[in-house]
Order: sequence, then C-alpha cells, then structure tokens
Amino acid sequence: MNQVLLLNGGKAFCGSGGKLSALLQSVAKEELLQLGKSVVETHIDNGYDLNEEVEKIMSSDALIWQMPAWWMGCPWIVKKYIDEVFMASNGQFLTGDGRHRTDPEHGYGTGGLLKDKKYMFSVTWNTPLTAFTDKNEFFGGVGVDGVYLPLHKAMQFIGMQALPTFMCNDVIKNPQIEQYVSDYRQHIRQVFNITACV
Repeated sequence: MNQVLLLNGGKAFCGSGGKLSALLQSVAKEELLQLGKSVVETHIDNGYDLNEEVEKIMSSDALIWQMPAWWMGCPWIVKKYIDEVFMASNGQFLTGDGRHRTDPEHGYGTGGLLKDKKYMFSVTWNTPLTAFTDKNEFFGGVGVDGVYLPLHKAMQFIGMQALPTFMCNDVIKNPQIEQYVSDYRQHIRQVFNITACV
C-alpha cells in the first residue's frame, strides 16, 4: 500500500471543535510518511470537489476514515461525502449491486470494483470500552465493528477490504490524549507494516 488517503470527518458543531480528529489525522500522516507512504488528505468539512475525490480514491491503495461518533454513527458530513462521491464515480467504483437477472436472489453486494483497496476506521467515542465489549452493557457485546456495520458494508459494497479499526474511548469524560496518540502510532505502524508486506 503505497498511497493512503486520509479523510477527516471531524466537524465544529455543538461544542465539538474537531480538534481530536485533526490531531489523530496528523499522527497518521506523520507515521505513514515515516513508513515511506505517499499521503493525500481531505478535510471533509472544508469542502471538496467530487471529481478530485473520486480520483483520490482511485489513485490510493487505502483510505483512513478519521471521525468522531455522533449519535451511534458517523457525522452527517461523512455520510454526505459517501453519498456524493460514491455516486459521482460513474461506474469506476462498482458495476452494480452484483446480482444477475437470471438469479436476482443471490450475489447482492458483489459488484464492487475496488477489490485491490483497503479501508480503516479511526473513531473517537465518549464511551467506555466496556460499552462495546460487555454483553450486559449498552451495545450488547457487538464490539465497535458491530456498531459500524452499515459503514463497513458501504465500503465493502464497492469492493474494499477492512483493516483493523482504531478507537479512542472516553474522550470527553476521561480524555487520555497522550495515550491515544501513542496507541495510534503503534496501530498505524502495525497495520501498515504488516499489510505492506502481504
């Protein structure tokens, strides 16, 4: 994976300044450059050109989605970006939903063309880790990837493969910024060193 697209989905809204997302994106960029990767970036809230974003995705080997969790999912600007950019790809991302008229009950979700690309979620939550992992807590033990299932499926619908998700917890009630940064540096090094050799 030689080129990585960093997509910052942070947004200044209702007391959130998007500072942690910006910090983590800068950490990812620094680590990736040290690993010899080429990095391109988009800060979604600053606006974007649809054709340029399609080209960024087409020319990148991996995407890192950096975003806070708002109401159990991604901020609306991230969903808007996906809706607009993916639709603007004009057949470059997928051929259709993968089904054939001769067998319309099978094959849904297999029409993606970006099978050589990977994606990663880096997310921040004001939620303890146990809320995701403990079956008796809020998310019933489904884990962070279970919570993000629709977003995972959106990426997989166009053919991309998931890399391990990174999550920061308790970012407002018990922020541990230095630990987040240290953990994220290690995560980036592990994920992109391993996959670069595969």
